[in-house]
Amino acid sequence: MNNLIVSLVQQVIVPNDPLHNLDTFARSMATITKTDLIVLPEVFTTGFCAGARNYAESAGGRAYQWMQMQAAKHNAVVTGSLVVKEGEAYFNRLVWMRPDGTYTEYNKRHLFRMAGEHTRYAMGIERVLVEINGWRVLPLICYDLRFPVWSRNRNDYDLSLYVANWPSVRSLHWNRLLQARAIENLSYVVGVNRVGMDEAGQHYAGDSSVYSAAGELVATSQEAEVITVELYAEKLTEYRTIFPANLDADGFILQ
Repeated sequence: MNNLIVSLVQQVIVPNDPLHNLDTFARSMATITKTDLIVLPEVFTTGFCAGARNYAESAGGRAYQWMQMQAAKHNAVVTGSLVVKEGEAYFNRLVWMRPDGTYTEYNKRHLFRMAGEHTRYAMGIERVLVEINGWRVLPLICYDLRFPVWSRNRNDYDLSLYVANWPSVRSLHWNRLLQARAIENLSYVVGVNRVGMDEAGQHYAGDSSVYSAAGELVATSQEAEVITVELYAEKLTEYRTIFPANLDADGFILQ
């Protein structure tokens, strides 16, 4: 396992304007010089808005092609979530796009009922793991962060990442839970949020952050910018060796 360079792309998302948002993220990503993994926020083409389903993508459609182009351009994995229609169902779907054009998908498990997401989207049922540069990665979406059993490290990942549209009113929860997931799972955690205002007048402070397995804050920002950090494989291995709390973890079965 080699060190991993990760770029967190934190930007304003304009509701109901996928072309504008794709252009915004492309221009922001153009500032990246070297990276292995580029992480975009939740529903980065539309924002978390009532009309997002009107701009739903199909698998392999425009946004997928855009992600493929960006992944090839940067020779890096590009990931973030989109609204995707499959048959008659809509999903909040994370796409893990590799430079060679192959991809893996994860459908959001926990749908934010306080905003009615559970009435508009189908729930994901499969926990997905991906690999990059020898790192095992658990990709998750926003509200998933609140559910530690779904995020539980079964000694099968080294990095968990959360893409989100998490409003400022609950920034305390975002920051504390990201740190908690890192500590309890002995893994690096990356959380990528958006900034600006949405159509409902909610403010987003960003707070895209990286935490070490010891819960140390590696990087954070509240600006519209790209944050690029290096995750250190040796430090992760050392910490897990001197503090192997995972060996005393309780077993469980997901229903």
